[in-house]
Amino acid sequence: MKLETKCLHAGYEPKNGEPCVMPIVQSTTFKFDSCEHVAELFDMPTEFMYSRFANPTCDAVEKKFVALEGGVGALLTSSGQAASLISILNVCSSGDSFIASSAMYGGTVNLFCVTLKKLGIECIYVDSNADYDTIIKSFKPNTKAVFGETIANPSLVVFNFDVWAQAAHEKHVPLIIDNTFATPVLCRPFEWGADIVIHSTTKYMDGHAVQGGGVIVDSGNFDWEAAHAATGAFEELCTGDESYHGLVYTKAFGKAAYIIKARTQFMRDFGCFPAAHSAFLLNLGLETLPLRMKRYCENARAVAEHFQKSEKIASVSYPLLHGDTQYERAQKYLDGASGVVSISVRGGRAAAVRFVDALQLATCEVHVADIRTCVLHPASTTHRQLTDEQLAAAGIDGGMVRFSCGLENIDDIIEDIDRALAAV
Repeated sequence: MKLETKCLHAGYEPKNGEPCVMPIVQSTTFKFDSCEHVAELFDMPTEFMYSRFANPTCDAVEKKFVALEGGVGALLTSSGQAASLISILNVCSSGDSFIASSAMYGGTVNLFCVTLKKLGIECIYVDSNADYDTIIKSFKPNTKAVFGETIANPSLVVFNFDVWAQAAHEKHVPLIIDNTFATPVLCRPFEWGADIVIHSTTKYMDGHAVQGGGVIVDSGNFDWEAAHAATGAFEELCTGDESYHGLVYTKAFGKAAYIIKARTQFMRDFGCFPAAHSAFLLNLGLETLPLRMKRYCENARAVAEHFQKSEKIASVSYPLLHGDTQYERAQKYLDGASGVVSISVRGGRAAAVRFVDALQLATCEVHVADIRTCVLHPASTTHRQLTDEQLAAAGIDGGMVRFSCGLENIDDIIEDIDRALAAV
């Protein structure tokens, strides 16, 4: 099936006499006929036994993600932050490090630089435009992963898959990619060398700002045993797990070792699972994702070109604009650049705030990639905790405004922009 068809049909296949629409299994628990059966599941929960591990509604949506991104398995989480956290903790322990591209969502920076630091895990930031040699030199003997965003939030830097994937695999570590802004409609990172993909499904995938969520998708392509043999890393995947009586994930589950370990260890212990009703709502969003992404991209392109005409705008960033610094990468890796446009308003922070406050159709909200046009001033909000040096590394200045185009008529969006610019 083509992607548009997968969005509608993958994951849930009703049998004769069953509901055509994926049902909500609103139950935390499941009945068993014997104590022995339940005991076996506590050795390894490979069936539905408790919704903290898995739920039939969530399972169907996870299978849809596998179909959309490719791979061997997926794990829904309660938020994109939870997906980012588990994706790293599944390969890093106290005393380890991982490398991340400097162009990164502010919430992820806080997670990586503050919370994971408290857990003894070091995040090594490398310039998003670094060449192969620079990335290689950043590795330490304890480095266990590389992390980046397909389209960075909010700088819109496009990830240089070729260089970063080559460096990660040369050092025998997985490449983890946050594909939130692109979605599998615009980019499929596994085709460019990524090993693990995560999403904040709160954004385009849900699309309607009605519930938070995240997902981790495992390509099954990374050879954990070969990496372990070469470097001694990834013992928790390649040697016995004491909490499951010595189970070795790579031996028991082969290519799906990573995603099953994420579920059986971290979902078991953190409990950051989505409700069945949330998965149901997410599925509704996924069904229209290809249609919506096309309109988002069309509106954003028109808005970016309109901003370029204003003398009150110092710069416009949109990867598929001719002359944009990200244009060549976008042409190579993307089938569209999402609905997000980053601008810098002349006059810095004060002028940017006046512009945001003067908008009437576009709402100022702590969200992005909504079905409705929304706007945010990153330096004051999502990236408020970052230092000036971190803001500069992330490509953010005081005048930057993140403008997320919705699905309204483009004439109405542009009229709102012109009204707000008149107030600057």
